[in-house]
Amino acid sequence: MIQKFDAIEKEALKAMEKEQNNDIPQIYVGCATCGNATGAQSVVQTIKTKLDKENLTAEIKEVGCIGMCFAEVLVDVIKPGRPRISYQDVTPEKVEEIIDSYLVNDDPRPDLALGFFGEGGPEDIERIDTGDVFKNQQRVILKNCGVIDPENINEYIARGGYKGLAEALEMKQEEIIGVLKDSGLRGRGGAGFPAGRKWESCLKPQADQKYVICNADEGDPGAFMDRSVLEGDPHSVIEGMIIAGYTIGSSKGYFYVRAEYPLAISRLRKAIAQAREKNLLGENILGTGFNFELEIFQGAGAFVCGESTALVMSIEGNRGWPKPLPRPRTTEEGLWGKPTLLNNVKTFSVVPQILSKGADWFRSIGTEGSPGTAVFALTGTINRSGLIEVPMGIELKKIIYEVGGGILNDRKFKAVQTGGPSGGCLPEDKLHLSVDFDTLVEAGSMMGSGGMVVIDETTCMVDVARYFLDFTFEESCGQCVPCRQGTQQMLEVLNDICEGRGREGDIEHLIEMGDSIIKGSICGLGQTAPNPVLSTIQYFQEEYEAHIKDHACPALVCKNLIVFHIDEEKCTACGRCRKACPVEAISGEKKVPHTIDQSKCTKCGICFQECPERFSAVERLTGKENLAAAARGRLTDV
Repeated sequence: MIQKFDAIEKEALKAMEKEQNNDIPQIYVGCATCGNATGAQSVVQTIKTKLDKENLTAEIKEVGCIGMCFAEVLVDVIKPGRPRISYQDVTPEKVEEIIDSYLVNDDPRPDLALGFFGEGGPEDIERIDTGDVFKNQQRVILKNCGVIDPENINEYIARGGYKGLAEALEMKQEEIIGVLKDSGLRGRGGAGFPAGRKWESCLKPQADQKYVICNADEGDPGAFMDRSVLEGDPHSVIEGMIIAGYTIGSSKGYFYVRAEYPLAISRLRKAIAQAREKNLLGENILGTGFNFELEIFQGAGAFVCGESTALVMSIEGNRGWPKPLPRPRTTEEGLWGKPTLLNNVKTFSVVPQILSKGADWFRSIGTEGSPGTAVFALTGTINRSGLIEVPMGIELKKIIYEVGGGILNDRKFKAVQTGGPSGGCLPEDKLHLSVDFDTLVEAGSMMGSGGMVVIDETTCMVDVARYFLDFTFEESCGQCVPCRQGTQQMLEVLNDICEGRGREGDIEHLIEMGDSIIKGSICGLGQTAPNPVLSTIQYFQEEYEAHIKDHACPALVCKNLIVFHIDEEKCTACGRCRKACPVEAISGEKKVPHTIDQSKCTKCGICFQECPERFSAVERLTGKENLAAAARGRLTDV
């Protein structure tokens, strides 16, 4: 089969020589969901029109997420013999400038550029104005994202794709599992269970049919890691699943993808068809007699279907309810009662590289207990939001201040939330922590599937806890009482605290309920739902106490605990706040300081936003005294 694959590889390389002419400029456009949402398709069309108009020849390549989502639309240009220049915030108008300046007149326009890459790829970026975007990153899972055309299998093969499969097909099943065990690969879906052990537990049972499932039901708010891999490098996941099928003795696999990912689904379909055409998928793969087929199943977007047994029930056509304990593992009794191997997108994606490069290569990255890299969707109040990949063991501080470029608008860092709705919020004194599975759990958070939200000083931590708990409450399947009723009761207490009805003992009550939900829930959703509340109490208890005892929201977020007030000495009676107020709560004449009628004020904050910064006459105030004074209409006396 190695010889047969060599022939496929030679054919792919030959096709690439015809398709890609390195003697002409290459133009890469980030056309993942993030790029398309900011106008990438209009940019592509403008490039084509401009090239035709100027009678210029260049190859245009629509690639996946390059990672720097903060700078979309991204357009990278490679002229023969020159480095790859990355242009940021590209619009159709800027396209014309770039082509006129660089392709016609050889002026690279550094004022429009994000940076430029050396021959080694994004890791070798020489910065113009973005700091250390890639300095601390190590692209393993994302190595092809933003580099290859995800709809062209020849490009994937030309960069070493399907070589891991060819080598796996010449190995015994136990040997493959041995390599995975030696590599220390842990599942990238959140729990971090050793992949080799899971594959081994699915190999052992004897059955007439086994299944492989890729969990691409990415439901965390702000998470887009799995989607980006499927959109930018679908063949890596397909290859990993085929290897898994061969290893456990399965002939059928499923992609469980949420229907909200149309581009990922479209590219997966094309990639599956291409792999089948090259005899890398389907019947008698590479002449080995091994058969394996893949099918895409679209989920309806239920967060709980990320849990293995709920996901299996969903594919079977049932309601996605987790099965209560005690229950057999899905590796023993999964889809239609058959042994089923279920892993995350990123786990399958990295398997081919481990087989082709070796376990020692993978172990050389990361830490002893968490080898390899971690892919994060870095979001929140951060200067450089986007898709990042860093070696396990990197400090949180490096991710936030070097990779992410620090806090937006030079505000003060307050917390970082890792692990999605099931994770926890870590304060500034935890920024020295190593990012790995075990360290984050010990600190009260978790790795999760890869969400990382940065929070600044203007954010209320009680409100953050309420936001994430509201999400898990809404997404609860409702099957077990601790999760169904417990999250609702915790949410009611948090609502009371945020709305000024907090009482002594509420904090202790939240801790007690959280512990009960963790111990009594039947699946991972309930068992981790209280984490955001418990971690914010652990590290930010003073904010809870301020809400309860002082009726004050230190971050000035909770509407019922703040009032807007106009300082008469600062007010110049410019009228901007009065004109902007949607409920006409502000009164005042020319040259007469304005006032706010608290009985009408909806606390929308427009007056605060509209007041010129040089005056700062509109104030946000909080605390018992101010609230009481506002209720009496005597706020100016406070």
